[in-house]
Amino acid sequence: MDDQIELERLLADLAESGRRNAVPRAAHEVRARGEQRRSRRRAALAASGALLAVVVAAGGLSLATAGGGTEPPVDDPAPTASSFEPPSPGPGAEYATELGYVYDAVAEGDTVRVTVEQLRMSGQAAEPTGVVHTLTLPSHTLVEARQLAGGQPADTELGELVDELSAGQRWVFAIDYNGEGRVQSLREAYWLTE
Repeated sequence: MDDQIELERLLADLAESGRRNAVPRAAHEVRARGEQRRSRRRAALAASGALLAVVVAAGGLSLATAGGGTEPPVDDPAPTASSFEPPSPGPGAEYATELGYVYDAVAEGDTVRVTVEQLRMSGQAAEPTGVVHTLTLPSHTLVEARQLAGGQPADTELGELVDELSAGQRWVFAIDYNGEGRVQSLREAYWLTE
């Protein structure tokens, strides 16, 4: 009986995946996506060149002033709230992914603020890293949900899930970041909670 239910669930997942991928994109959409990728890559290359120039200049400046003795800092910097830095895609990848608990959602106009507790995989289990941060995202941010959508795979928007994400339960998500450090989508990591 359980095998029958599992088989039906797998077939439903396969059918849904086929429906999502069966309709080819229009040529203008393919060209637009390609142009977006090229412009993001050019921007990333330009930013990395500018960053390298700043680092070299700062390093040279610090070497030039190193012999001047120690001076107390003018301003004591405020401690940072977390050590979070958005992940960046590796070579040839379009997105980088952060795994984390997402909870305490609050709708704020056209945006939704959520708390994320970062996780890392340790064998087959996910464990907290100690890094907690907040994200303020447009309410129309794409969310691939399954358990949040009643057990059936569905694409929805973050603004539609505020009640579920603020109810006190923490949901595990894979959060996709582009090369500019912006969140592109959230994918419910239901396989880690089953």
